[in-house]
Amino acid sequence: MTLSGTLVNQVTIKSDGDVFHEIFRQRPHHISEMSPGCIKKVDLHEGEWGVVGSVIVWDFIHDGKAKVAKEVIEAIDEEKKSVCFKVIGGDILEAYKTFLITVHVDTNGEENIVTWTFHYEKLNENIDDPQTLMDFCLTVTKDIENHHLPKAN
Repeated sequence: MTLSGTLVNQVTIKSDGDVFHEIFRQRPHHISEMSPGCIKKVDLHEGEWGVVGSVIVWDFIHDGKAKVAKEVIEAIDEEKKSVCFKVIGGDILEAYKTFLITVHVDTNGEENIVTWTFHYEKLNENIDDPQTLMDFCLTVTKDIENHHLPKAN
């Protein structure tokens, strides 16, 4: 059994893909307003918002429990509309030796595809693949989408 893995999932959103990318790149601290049931707060620990090498701390609710993830922005690709975060502290590292999260947006008119990719190495073979964490990211994606869709009167 291999301890390293990759998990990829895509979701189509109807809200603006450029805005979605910009939120994760420049304004992740606003996500708590868009997905308050999942994200409690996002703080800048060091560096600047939207700058590679900056460290961000996420307070979130996963599987009904309050958790923390400390992440460094590893890469930002404006052309591909992707942001890569490396988890460097917090609850996720209780189960995984390494954990990289990439969020990428393909913009195509009114429908945009958000792709989440996890690259990870489990601490041992008894650790589950991070499917519930992927489901969490998909929920946050839908919350952000719903926040940006025009409100019906």
